[in-house]
Amino acid sequence: MITSVFRKSTPLNFSLVVIFMLVFFLVVQFQETSWMTSYFLMFKKGVSFCFIVASVFLTDFIAKRNGLSKDSTFTTFFFLLFLLFFPSIFDNINLIIANFFLLLALRRLISLHSLKASKEKIFDASLWIFLATLFHFWSVLFIVLVFISIIFHVARDYRNWILPFIAFFVTGIIFLLFTTVFQIDSLAYIKNSISVNFALDYFTNNYQNGAMSIYATIALFFIISMFASLSSRPQILHTSYKKVVASFFLGVVIYIISDHKSNDLLLFTFAPLAIMATSHIEIPQEKLKQEIVVYVMIACSMFAFFTQL
Repeated sequence: MITSVFRKSTPLNFSLVVIFMLVFFLVVQFQETSWMTSYFLMFKKGVSFCFIVASVFLTDFIAKRNGLSKDSTFTTFFFLLFLLFFPSIFDNINLIIANFFLLLALRRLISLHSLKASKEKIFDASLWIFLATLFHFWSVLFIVLVFISIIFHVARDYRNWILPFIAFFVTGIIFLLFTTVFQIDSLAYIKNSISVNFALDYFTNNYQNGAMSIYATIALFFIISMFASLSSRPQILHTSYKKVVASFFLGVVIYIISDHKSNDLLLFTFAPLAIMATSHIEIPQEKLKQEIVVYVMIACSMFAFFTQL
């Protein structure tokens, strides 16, 4: 049974996830092969895949390091399934890089519960978030999670409230240096980046709409499961789970307000939802229920992937 396979954290399991990811990635890329005539585009595809793999394993590291999951590979497996819902993500390198930076920030913020090197963690998380805004501006909303973390853990030290603004200043300098060197109109870039669009009329076919609807239903299921089971989880993990849930909803807000809207923007919700899905599967329950959830997710992700090619 598939839950028995991914219940263990072994090199073989991680290798299976990477192999499946590579297969699906190549299936998407070979739908249109003009990129094979350019070394730059080939390099860009390779970079995209590396960042996707890094994001998957970083999500798994965040969950295990902070006690949010057991020693299994469910988190990586669920992240892969969520990627399959929207195969066009594989071609969106800006969102992939922005999401990776946000995961680096989330890693620092969740580990803040230890109260070790708190100032360094706050500054690092803020810096990663502001760097993510260079690839997708509305990633800046994740700075809310920094202040939420400060409130949870280190609100009494006023210096912690200043650190995000210092990180913003540092990122601003990096941005100005970059735009100066490459002769980019920084004002025009910012103006185009901060546009807002609440319309949900971007679907080009019913399959995109269907994938979005199925994903939303699955997300709602795991969100309800998380809220229903939170009180039974160890008290020490409550703030960590709350940050995960908050990061999911911030990802939803980014999807709602972003211009040039597409299903790809839901990438920002994959990591927290993968952690919540893993938490649901690892709740003591009948094995049949676990199997049903996993097989339903596999069937839905396969259907969404192949109908959108």
